[in-house]
Amino acid sequence: MNEDILYFECFSGISGDMTVSALIDIGADKDVLLKALESLNVSGYKIEIGRREKCGIDGGRFDVILDEEHYHEHEHSHKHEHSHHHEHHHHHNHIHRNVNDIFEIIDKSGITENAKNISKDIFMKVALAESKAHNKPLSEVHFHEVGAVDSIVDIVATAVCIDNLGIKRFVFSEIYEGQGYVNCQHGVLPVPVPAVLNIFSDCDLSMKITDNRGEMITPTGAGIAASLSTERKLPKKFKIIKTGIGTGKKDFKNANILRVMILREEKETEEEKVVMIETNVDDSTPEALSYTMDKLFEKGARDVFFTNIYMKKNRPAVMLSVLCDYSKVEILSDTIFENLTTIGIRKYTVDRDIMDREFINFKSSLGNCNIKVCRRKGKVYCYPEYEDVKKLCDYNNIGFDECINTIKYECKKSLF
Repeated sequence: MNEDILYFECFSGISGDMTVSALIDIGADKDVLLKALESLNVSGYKIEIGRREKCGIDGGRFDVILDEEHYHEHEHSHKHEHSHHHEHHHHHNHIHRNVNDIFEIIDKSGITENAKNISKDIFMKVALAESKAHNKPLSEVHFHEVGAVDSIVDIVATAVCIDNLGIKRFVFSEIYEGQGYVNCQHGVLPVPVPAVLNIFSDCDLSMKITDNRGEMITPTGAGIAASLSTERKLPKKFKIIKTGIGTGKKDFKNANILRVMILREEKETEEEKVVMIETNVDDSTPEALSYTMDKLFEKGARDVFFTNIYMKKNRPAVMLSVLCDYSKVEILSDTIFENLTTIGIRKYTVDRDIMDREFINFKSSLGNCNIKVCRRKGKVYCYPEYEDVKKLCDYNNIGFDECINTIKYECKKSLF
């Protein structure tokens, strides 16, 4: 499942409770989640897990009910819906915590290391945004939003569910937000609230303002999106494997739901196109060029190569060319900008005409060799892997041409 993509459709914004309920609805193990939350040893709340309708659409419900009334406007707090399916109860002590206190709670819990890392990354993104909003050092800010019990539970629950699903690739849609004002501990704030704006600005998330009155994106929800997002765009073709729906507490004219989908990317066919990324570079070091090539291959480039060119004033330079799938364009473009001195790149689609191919392990008279076998219009072409040929040259004490030609001949002969 690690190659699957978890897509978040945020057309009604995003909050912590909506995220957790959607992840449970799509298949995260509820028993694993409840056991993990129990290990936090945080008091003052109970959990209600159930169903709820929004504009006639049935979806999951995950509510953190505090033992005393603490209505955090940042968390889409409004009326609770019909009866719960599961209750998780603690006794309450009202405590203001900073991010170090929260990290200590997480580190002492029984959740997995991956879930701990996800939790702390989400908390840190929200904490930095709150620190910036209050113009105080991180160590001096006691975060009402981050330190609240419901936020701790929502964020850790999200991390546990993500870890349980085992998915590593995440795409978030444009995230919709309302307008107007919201009441919070610090007074009446404009929507989007400062912490949300800081997260979107710092983490390059995409927002769309709607005509809904009220907050649709909470700082916790923004932190989740900023922490999990790994890719900017969906693949061109995919299958929808499963869908989950999480509901929010507020009512808008549209269904206040967060849909998540497990997507499986479909392989390209021979007729499909790929993208060529190009840029001219005249002032990056050879070491930087070499490093960039390695990183581009690591991040999914189909091919990377350099061409010697002359630029204006006859300056010698190189043209970097990167062939990639459409879904990889943005991440590979970012890699180029991050590691080279170029300030602009070109992108265009190219047609492909490729042969059918398969990889075989062939037992030749010289030894075993991995071979790429290609076919076109009734003809067969055999291409032994270089590293295997090199080893067989040394093993048999023969030249490269003799070795590779012998393997090709024997392979083609065996196929007819």
